[in-house]
Amino acid sequence: MKKFFLGALTALFAFISANAYELPKPNFTLKLYPEGQNVDKGIVEDGKAITLGPLEANGLTGENTVNPRGNVGNIGDGAYIDIYLPEQCNGQMIVVCPGGGYSNCSAANEGSRVADWCLKKGIAVCVVLYRMPNGHSKLPLHDVQNAFRYCRAHAQEWGVNQIGVMGFSAGGHLAASASTLFVDDVTRPDFSVLVYPVITFEEFVTHAGTRMNLIGARTSQQMVEYYSLENQVTKDTPPTILLLSGDDRAVPAENSIRYYQSMLKHGVKGELHIFTSGGHGWGFTTVENSGYDGLGDQRENFYQVLSRWLEARNK
Repeated sequence: MKKFFLGALTALFAFISANAYELPKPNFTLKLYPEGQNVDKGIVEDGKAITLGPLEANGLTGENTVNPRGNVGNIGDGAYIDIYLPEQCNGQMIVVCPGGGYSNCSAANEGSRVADWCLKKGIAVCVVLYRMPNGHSKLPLHDVQNAFRYCRAHAQEWGVNQIGVMGFSAGGHLAASASTLFVDDVTRPDFSVLVYPVITFEEFVTHAGTRMNLIGARTSQQMVEYYSLENQVTKDTPPTILLLSGDDRAVPAENSIRYYQSMLKHGVKGELHIFTSGGHGWGFTTVENSGYDGLGDQRENFYQVLSRWLEARNK
């Protein structure tokens, strides 16, 4: 399939290159819906449909926007995936869901910088710049599932034998959705990494903005319970590691604790790691790549824990 770059990527790469640290560029970028959201068509290669159509349109028009922090917003027709392939793949690939409260995607902190770290370990990466809900709650997960469909279709040629998911904050909610609301073996992640994730939509425990942007203010209790993902864990939920900071004031630790307790109840293998400090949103931004690190001296511990866990999945 012909490869191309979206107009907003120019601004995003300009943001990235403005930093002294050189981040890798994706091997290629693909629009999830090359003919837009009003056409029932996804990615087609050699006359074969690789992914599904857009399901429905989210109503956002115009090009994607990029703010000074590298966050991409107004994602509608311009939903896309960035594919990063290491020179020698270790067999793993991670579909990455940046956070942003379902109002934008933190494409640098929780996207390209994640890819930078993974590539050095031989892990392939697919960063998903998914559509914002804008009143259409099913669309972010639909986009991530299409990313899985695309990556599974090309896994053999890329040297990939397992594909997991990683998400941050609202992107953690999306990754947990992918881990519990999958529709078949193709869309089921082989493992899950949830970093300071929003899990529950229960009032006063959830992140209010994430809940509002996905299901709205006037919503049914049924929707609240459905998107409270501790309720959706089953024995088929993939092995999961949860990583967060105890002083996170944006997304209470109870979110991760509830998910982990549900994992224990259903016999899902996994780990829960709560660092003493760091707050919210530290992602993969470090002193080396940006001059600041919200996780501070616990960064190396985070890397060690995550590396060990991923390596254990790959045996």
